[in-house]
Amino acid sequence: MSTAAGLRPRRTVAREAGARRLALLGTGTVGSAFVARYQVLRQRGLPLPPVAWVANSRTVLAVADDPRASLEAARAAPRGVAAPAWPEVEALCAGDVVVDATASDAVAARHAAWLARGVHVVTANKLGHGAALARSQAIARAQAASGARYGDSATVGAGLPVLGSVRALVAGGDHVHVIEGVLSGSLAWLFHQFDGTRPFSALVRRAMAAGCTEPDPRVDLSGEDVRRKLLILARAAGFALEAAQVRVEPLLPAALAAAPAHGLEAALEALDKPLARRLDEARARGGRLRFTGRVDAAGAEVALRVLAPDDPLCGGAGTDNRVAIHSDRYRERPLLIQGPGAGAGVTAAALLDDVLRVCAG
Repeated sequence: MSTAAGLRPRRTVAREAGARRLALLGTGTVGSAFVARYQVLRQRGLPLPPVAWVANSRTVLAVADDPRASLEAARAAPRGVAAPAWPEVEALCAGDVVVDATASDAVAARHAAWLARGVHVVTANKLGHGAALARSQAIARAQAASGARYGDSATVGAGLPVLGSVRALVAGGDHVHVIEGVLSGSLAWLFHQFDGTRPFSALVRRAMAAGCTEPDPRVDLSGEDVRRKLLILARAAGFALEAAQVRVEPLLPAALAAAPAHGLEAALEALDKPLARRLDEARARGGRLRFTGRVDAAGAEVALRVLAPDDPLCGGAGTDNRVAIHSDRYRERPLLIQGPGAGAGVTAAALLDDVLRVCAG
């Protein structure tokens, strides 16, 4: 992400002594929802730092009084302009806050450096703790060395108390044996709806129209999003896994995976026969289909599974995530966490919760 030529900030934001500043990176649906909720919470008198800059891959703009106006101006910036990195964001000082509402690997690669300078990082970007193990370890080292906070509750379950629960168990001396869950809101919705009365491709089109999937649903169907979330949870529980150690069974037939963007709609029908067969097999066994992630001492897997109707992961509805944590403390019956796991609104709320925790010190 970078600053577009000709779109330099029209003013600089001076820092008052002792005052925090906040930089919002990302002006898409989550960034927009963040600004909307930020303004509501500020009106309620919550102690949020002022937004100093709003940035996306094309520009960085200083904020005067209204972050919404700066966000809209950033969204309107022309595309396709190459320019240098954001010097304003890189000039943030210890105690300031970066909010990463992007899905950018390049931005996630800066998290450890910002933390090392004492800049707090609050993120919905899964490519910090959910990418290379070396990056995750660098984030943890930088955080420990500087004392800066890393707020990543929005990366799994859109702010459900999943990550915090795993970390609290570990901090309390508990040993986590297994984490398994329905970790994708879009795939949860699809398999709750899939009963054989409509082709799976029709459900995918419906989910696309409702904004429940990525613009290209193959991002969801590939299982990569679930792999990243599972890695984040696994590392929080003490499993030092590399991404390649997570076995992923994608839902994508070869024809759909290789289809060009303009042929995507027609290619979705390649899902129908194989998933209809899987549904028939599940019913013959008296089970239900759920797309899950699971990690234990033997390994980690992301796959479509047949589960018994009374399995803990078969509950919920809509886009609900459902996570089961098996540990010494929860050996006979797992700790279950369930709730909406998708949507810009709940993700933005989780980001702001983390900002407030940072500001509370």
